[in-house]
Amino acid sequence: MSIAQTIEFEQRGDHLGWLVALEGERNVPFPVKRTYYIYGTLPGARRGRHAHHTLRQLMVCLSGSCKVLLDDGQSREEILLSRNTQGLLLDPMVWHEMYEFSEGCVLLVLADNWYDEADYIRNYDAFKAACR
Repeated sequence: MSIAQTIEFEQRGDHLGWLVALEGERNVPFPVKRTYYIYGTLPGARRGRHAHHTLRQLMVCLSGSCKVLLDDGQSREEILLSRNTQGLLLDPMVWHEMYEFSEGCVLLVLADNWYDEADYIRNYDAFKAACR
């Protein structure tokens, strides 16, 4: 069983170009309260490296690719994000690290709540203890 679910987005287009719509509570399974994107990541950098107590997120690699390490306290899984028509849904209490960003990678993240530092678990040992 997978730690996180992937979502395939419908793409619309023709000879002029393509469009993918991300709609909260439709193809994004929660209301979107925060949106941000990661870009210009240095070679060898690992981003994320945390879990959330309650936050749900959806990651979409708009350009390029990156890998995401997922850990639910019981098992680990690696996902390659390389298509802008696929999203990776992260539930609460999933440790995640993004790495091996390709040149020009842009990673979009939609979240179901606003930024709250108290929701973050930034220490891996504390995360493992919370999973027990």
